[in-house]
Amino acid sequence: MSTIVNHWINGAEFVSTSGRTSPVYDPALGVETKRVALANQAEIDAAIKAAKDAFPAWRDESLAKRQQIIFTFRELLNSRKGELAEIITSEHGKVLSDALGEITRGQEVVEFATGIPHLLKGFYSENVSTGVDIYSTRQPLGVVGIISPFNFPAMVPMWFFPIAIAAGNTVVIKPSEKDPSASMWVAKLWKEAGLPDGVFNVLNGDKESVDGLLNSPDVESISFVGSTPIAKYIYESASRTGKRVQALGGAKNHMLVLPDADLELVADSAINAGFGSAGERCMAISVVVAVEPVADKLIPKIVERMGKLRTGDGRRGCDMGPLVTREHRDKVASYIDIAEKDGATVVVDGRNPTVDGDANGFWLAPTLVDKVPTSSKVYTEEIFGPVLSIVRVKSYDEGVALINSGAFGNGTAIFTNDGGAARRFQNEIQVGMVGINVPIPVPVAYYSFGG
Repeated sequence: MSTIVNHWINGAEFVSTSGRTSPVYDPALGVETKRVALANQAEIDAAIKAAKDAFPAWRDESLAKRQQIIFTFRELLNSRKGELAEIITSEHGKVLSDALGEITRGQEVVEFATGIPHLLKGFYSENVSTGVDIYSTRQPLGVVGIISPFNFPAMVPMWFFPIAIAAGNTVVIKPSEKDPSASMWVAKLWKEAGLPDGVFNVLNGDKESVDGLLNSPDVESISFVGSTPIAKYIYESASRTGKRVQALGGAKNHMLVLPDADLELVADSAINAGFGSAGERCMAISVVVAVEPVADKLIPKIVERMGKLRTGDGRRGCDMGPLVTREHRDKVASYIDIAEKDGATVVVDGRNPTVDGDANGFWLAPTLVDKVPTSSKVYTEEIFGPVLSIVRVKSYDEGVALINSGAFGNGTAIFTNDGGAARRFQNEIQVGMVGINVPIPVPVAYYSFGG
């Protein structure tokens, strides 16, 4: 009988009675290892009520006490992050080094939250009118909802909950049903750190749980990361009920390569940014925009490096793991089929890979596609897998126009040795996060994600 991943409500595991579950796989083995409970309305209400009931006391807790709990959580996380990395690898499939990397990025936000006394300082002005002073303070909202994606089961929630908790809010997180155990592990760590019951709750589920958070009058805000269609749905639904919303959607990140660029650096960057975490990340570089004549010189360097990548079980020291589910693997592979039909050149084909792992795993090796038409779905849609496209352009201006015309604008980068071109790019490009000879311009914790 499969292990059931239940909920975490009011400081303890909450056994679901909904009777509905969803499979959780080990992607490297291709087998179901457990099932996750899918909440019913009563369980949704219980999680929200626990957070609502815990809010008044947590709101009134001193900043010093909140800060001390976050420091304790930070130390516990740092000493035991290897446990969390193993959980992530077993359910998501990414290699252990990538799992540790995402935890480290999440830790940066936890560390930033330890400075909450300074962050919550208000403003004061005397005599704005005769005998009138004015001041502003930062106050917690109440119950905040977090809906997180499968690709970063630790990092993305940690973008949100450390600051939310430090500021005096209480949290209900709905993790992805594909890899729910990381959030449950984090909940137990918060308990060990001394966080009062009800401040951090985990609600496992599907669309019913999402809608429950969106429609509840007791949830004051929603934070979401995921696909663009769902981001739009969440933004529209949550704002309709008067909530504050931050909803981050999909991406198609471009890397513009000028002929004067350091091609060794470009090739290394394309490999790391294109195939890290099997391309299942919203900040992956999925398109290399090569200003002619650089493509013919660059492609052999990328191919050489791709040949050295080892795809396999993330617990075996491989460079790239499997995709998260068989269905997702098949969907990503279908884009390679589309590329061929649309006249692109599949330079390196990862559809039938040799892997260091079980044959039943959800494998797709790194793939390189050249001369991709910009009308092809391979270019216009987010693939979310290890497929790197090359689009050739004749000039810098054509490359910038191409990037600016895209529907996605998460991150971008330029590779050049020309400082003037780099400065011009950062001013002209209409994308939130920009890297100059840096392939994934993800900001540090004390800057906003999204630009």
